[in-house]
Amino acid sequence: MGVAALGGNRAGIERMQSLQGCLLVAGPNLLDPNFFHTLVLLVQHGEEGALGLIINRPTQAKLTEVWNQVSEGPCGMEAVLHQGGPCEGPLMVLHEEPELSQVTVIPSSGVSPGLHFCTDEEKIRWLVERASMPSRFFVGYAGWTAGQLEQELDSGSWLLAPATSEVVFASDDQTWSLVLRQVTVLSEYPHLNPKWIPADPTVN
Repeated sequence: MGVAALGGNRAGIERMQSLQGCLLVAGPNLLDPNFFHTLVLLVQHGEEGALGLIINRPTQAKLTEVWNQVSEGPCGMEAVLHQGGPCEGPLMVLHEEPELSQVTVIPSSGVSPGLHFCTDEEKIRWLVERASMPSRFFVGYAGWTAGQLEQELDSGSWLLAPATSEVVFASDDQTWSLVLRQVTVLSEYPHLNPKWIPADPTVN
């Protein structure tokens, strides 16, 4: 799906196809501290609502600190936990192992292995014991009831951008501003090749 800034077309949003695998980019006017300057990967989106994970909000906690909730054995993987959202939930993982997928967020292609999601304890143990990389671990998630996300998109709280495994696994506290800049430029110049947009926002 191409990059788009949405707003002002309620009928169009109501007919929108699933946005699973897209990035929600918090708009500059979205001041809710739960989502301020966040990038949210939509893991699931349909008529019943949506589930997403904030990909650019690492915590100070390590996977080893919550590992006893998953396994009695030792945790041999050093990984930072990310705050996936304000809703409580189980330990969640984004990874690239298709055989351990509960949800295929981004299908594989000729150049990418795809992106997968799981919460199953056995699958998570397999990932950790084999130090399968890249992986990203989350506590908490973002959830929307039926129609709620569409209303927020219509109000301009969120912008949309395509997601890739590279963006998900490389995101940090600078990624929001970079993605927002690309969304803004491409919404104004829809035929511009994204590769021509400098990664450094200070470059004109």
